[in-house]
Amino acid sequence: MRIYVGNLSYETQDAELEKAFLAFGAVESAQVVSDRYSGRSKGFGFVEMPEMSEAQNAITGLNGTEVGGRTLTVNEAKPREQRASGGQRNERSW
Repeated sequence: MRIYVGNLSYETQDAELEKAFLAFGAVESAQVVSDRYSGRSKGFGFVEMPEMSEAQNAITGLNGTEVGGRTLTVNEAKPREQRASGGQRNERSW
């Protein structure tokens, strides 16, 4: 299951995120999302856990907890909405 983790401290690293979830079971991956230009954390990340029951326990156990002085938002990740491809903004063809 893919899990969204929001309101992370900007200093949080991938390894710290993974460590928090390892207490609940196996972690396939843990990634703090960074700005592609500055490299600075965007304050959220994603964790992949292979076992659904462990992932649900992690969500329940970590949502609302304080880490690094910030209260985490933890829930099942939702698929990203499709973005319109560039250059097609209701242009008319005469």
